[in-house]
Amino acid sequence: MSALRRPKFETSSGIELPNDFNPQNTKTTNYADDLGEPGSFPYTRGVRKSMYRGKFWTMRQYAGFATAAESNARYKYLLSQGTTGLSVAFDLPTQIGLDSDDPLALGEVGKVGVAIDSLDDMLTLFDGIPLDQVSTSMTINATASTLLCLYLAVARKQGVAFDKVNGTIQNDILKEYIARGTYIYPPKPSLRLITDTFAYCAAEVPNWNTISISGYHIREAGSTAAQEMAFTLADAICYVQAAIDVCLKVDDFAPRLSFFFNSHNNLLEEIAKFRAARRLWARIMKDRFKAADPRSMMLRFHTQTAGSTLTAQQPEVNVVRTTIQALAAVLGGTQSLHTNSMDEALSLPTEAAARVALRTQQVIAHESGVADTVDPLAGSYAIEELTTQLEERAKDYIAKIDDMGGMLRAIETGYVQREIQDAAYDYQRAVETEDAIVVGVNRFQTEETEPIPILKVDDQIERDQVERLKAVRVKRDATAAANALDKLSNAASGTENLLPHILSCVESYVTVGEISHSLRKVWGEYQEAVTV
Repeated sequence: MSALRRPKFETSSGIELPNDFNPQNTKTTNYADDLGEPGSFPYTRGVRKSMYRGKFWTMRQYAGFATAAESNARYKYLLSQGTTGLSVAFDLPTQIGLDSDDPLALGEVGKVGVAIDSLDDMLTLFDGIPLDQVSTSMTINATASTLLCLYLAVARKQGVAFDKVNGTIQNDILKEYIARGTYIYPPKPSLRLITDTFAYCAAEVPNWNTISISGYHIREAGSTAAQEMAFTLADAICYVQAAIDVCLKVDDFAPRLSFFFNSHNNLLEEIAKFRAARRLWARIMKDRFKAADPRSMMLRFHTQTAGSTLTAQQPEVNVVRTTIQALAAVLGGTQSLHTNSMDEALSLPTEAAARVALRTQQVIAHESGVADTVDPLAGSYAIEELTTQLEERAKDYIAKIDDMGGMLRAIETGYVQREIQDAAYDYQRAVETEDAIVVGVNRFQTEETEPIPILKVDDQIERDQVERLKAVRVKRDATAAANALDKLSNAASGTENLLPHILSCVESYVTVGEISHSLRKVWGEYQEAVTV
């Protein structure tokens, strides 16, 4: 089907596209109220006045596999190639609070990320990497507070003061209930861990981003751009209100909130999404939560290109997809960016594929010219109209969620999950009917003849990791470990901040699984409700 014969032209969010955008079919944009200067409220044009003229976005590569030692070698390679920040992928057992020798972890150790059981592993992971000179993002949620404490314990071993440590933990549990599934505890104690982290870092680790409120996985589950933005900001509203409810002052913690968005193939819609999200969040923080500190109103975000768009067929074409997506993120004003590797539909990325993905960012930064001026598409009829329409659609979703009683209630009733499922179904049907073209999948296919190299994780790695874990348990001071766990359990039954107790545990070589099981005994486990 040629482009000219398409029955309708619209974005992923259902925004109908006219033949051309012009003054007659677009809403008037008030420069002062709707755009503003770069670095000024409502931050539509970016959170810094000079944006990339002063400093490029942080170029991250999401990496982690097998053992801490192997991942450490990959990190050092990426840093040598120009990566300016690390982004750690953890294996599934680590994400859901299981040690590598847990029966439920069998077959999953080190497969989709690095296995971290104890401080011993974390020390190996960052061996030779000074934590006062590198920014680290950790994609971890249910066990985020534990992994943060492990990171801080490494910093202490290196002699790095906590106020010199810089990075981010994802720490966004609500989207796990919505779209991803790596939750452990029920929502209320999970929110407590998050607000305890807010409070602890505000006092002790001031340069740490205590949460990365994530639309990425919502989009990977099949949402539209408008849904991704709306549900992410609704999650953020829930976190801010939870912190206020435990008597934290908004301007004490909100400046360290960060966000994590997906970047898809529709270049114009994605650019507009990022701009609309900044504007809407600034207005929410100012009007709804009465924030006074300008930093509380700035939506700072990391972007990752869309893994769900990568194809196993003709995987080299994924380089083109990733380039378009990365360009959208830069034109939309991201602070940090990860570009997926061409082979990620098949396996964890090889070293060569990861290098090409990094080079994609470097070409955009140094050769394309798009970073030379701030928000270069501002004033475009198409961009400004899409920005406005996406903001309005997101506001409508947030209003519906407010009417239900907030995001927790919307999740409990399955509303958010159903909206995403319906959007995913609609897209899949469009692919099947060829209303949506995926190059190499439903059009322009070729016979696959040349297999590309893929990374395979040896099963022996799991057995070796289990042996290392056993050695840690033998070497540690068993009494100190047991006492630290007892104090954590007692604190979990009360109201005091849990972070100092978790830090004491990890420094006593208590394992991630032991900490998580201790909290499970106090709080129980979340059971997903069946929705129809």
